[in-house]
Amino acid sequence: DFNERCAQCSEVNWGLTDGGRFYCRSCHNVTERTREVVNTDFASNTRVQTISKGSRKQEKHDEGCEWYVCEGFQLVLKKQAEALEALGVCSQMKDEILCNFWRHYLQKSKQAYCNRPAGETVEALSVCDSSTDVDSEPERPSLLRLLSVSESEGDLQTDCSFASSTTKMSESTSVCSGSVDGSLYLMKNQKEKLRMTMPMTLSFCYMALLWLREPITLSDLLRFVVEGHIPYLNVFQHFPEKMKLCGLDLKIFCVESWPAYEEVFNKMLELAAFLDLPRFPDITDSCFLHPDMLCMKYLMEANLPDELHNWTCRVVKKTCIGEVDFLTLVPGNKSTRKVKYDVLAVALIVVVLKLLFLLDDHYEWLLSDFAEERNKNNKEGGPYFEFKKWYKVIKCSLDVEQKKLDEERAKYLWRCEKPLFYSAKKKSKVLKRRQMVVSLQNQFGKLSGSVRPAEKPNPSSFQLSWSEENTDGSCFHGHSLKGILQEKCGLLTAVNPDYWLCTVKLCTEKLCGHLAHYREVDFPQSYHFILRLFSFLLKIQPSYIHDEVCAIEQKLFHKKLCKKPKYNTGLRK
Repeated sequence: DFNERCAQCSEVNWGLTDGGRFYCRSCHNVTERTREVVNTDFASNTRVQTISKGSRKQEKHDEGCEWYVCEGFQLVLKKQAEALEALGVCSQMKDEILCNFWRHYLQKSKQAYCNRPAGETVEALSVCDSSTDVDSEPERPSLLRLLSVSESEGDLQTDCSFASSTTKMSESTSVCSGSVDGSLYLMKNQKEKLRMTMPMTLSFCYMALLWLREPITLSDLLRFVVEGHIPYLNVFQHFPEKMKLCGLDLKIFCVESWPAYEEVFNKMLELAAFLDLPRFPDITDSCFLHPDMLCMKYLMEANLPDELHNWTCRVVKKTCIGEVDFLTLVPGNKSTRKVKYDVLAVALIVVVLKLLFLLDDHYEWLLSDFAEERNKNNKEGGPYFEFKKWYKVIKCSLDVEQKKLDEERAKYLWRCEKPLFYSAKKKSKVLKRRQMVVSLQNQFGKLSGSVRPAEKPNPSSFQLSWSEENTDGSCFHGHSLKGILQEKCGLLTAVNPDYWLCTVKLCTEKLCGHLAHYREVDFPQSYHFILRLFSFLLKIQPSYIHDEVCAIEQKLFHKKLCKKPKYNTGLRK
């Protein structure tokens, strides 16, 4: 009989708490309104409003059930796998691949499917309140009752995984941490085992995607996370109501930063080695992750001529970086280089652009002027590619998209819709304060006439799209490279005979973390602009692309670099 709309989500889907208050089943917003009960024992036209406080047993029930930190991460993985399935990933990922990886991790880290040390539960409970007397060791939950990632959320809510659903949390535990082992989890030495973190959930997902050779790169995965298509930020809002989250649990599951490419990638490598996984399925030339395939994708997104793909394929063949053994991940093998497929593809394009246009802030503009003159007189065939015109079109679009991205990140609200409380005592105050804030926001929004934020766009593999149907000439896919190529011995070669190396020798310092040092002032602006374009597409630092460019150059010019110069003459520019 309560038909008012929720002040937070505008839904009409009310339920009753044990205290008799109305709460929204959609967003879990608790109102101050209570149920009005009509008592027929009194005289007519008499209405009595009562507030049911419930029994003490019900109050204890509201504290929730026992749960462990690994169960929280299991729910996060489940939500992420379901989101990836909605994006079109193979259904095997969640039910077979990711689930087996997760079970193997729990067993290797001795969190489940093993004989755990006795008394660990007591230690976890006593961390919050050392004065708590424990006469006997509590009953240990059956660790082999761990739910698979594919099980329904409804089962998890009623069973609460391997923790006993009938055993309620002690008062000392709920004040310090909602989970049983939250405080102990943070106190453990990180070096003793690969401790689970929120970025590692994405490492698990990427490892499963790589095993299935799905057409999603790591940069795509992280971009989908930022766009909100894959749960990561404030994902704990989807936890079942029985799994209370407070105290130290917030330090584990609450994320206030965007996932970093290097961190997720390195953790994936550590995970694969930690789990003793065998050699991953081969990355062949028919796979999406092969450089020939990915180069085609990024050439289209960067609005570059299609003919450049022939040159990237030639560089791949010359440097042997398209071989199966080079591209396939072998966990634990330190002798093989771990490939970042998307970074490798864009670095190949950068090397090809240097081969053809030199990118020294001088030669590319001369070629552009030459192509412009040819286009004025050329009335047959496709237009010649003009680097200057392409630069202006891309720079304008890139500046607009970069500004839009910066504004979205600046306006992003890190606070989740579900109120957080750090102790059970402050829960009522936090809920009341949150309700007041939401009410004020709605009132000011109506007064100011602010428009609700638009729905998030549908996920796409391309951030920048260019159509050849545009009449403004902003699409360069079909443009020709004839102006910068010449035929020599039956083969098309670049008119440009020179090439400058980013570095003569790669850095071997392990603590450095980079194969070569990159500073913008030390390199031509054209080169930096190309790196900036691809760093925007991949959402990584330009220095990581520069490292890969240096590595490809070392393979491409290996013979010349190893050859001893005569009469102390250095390499040509």
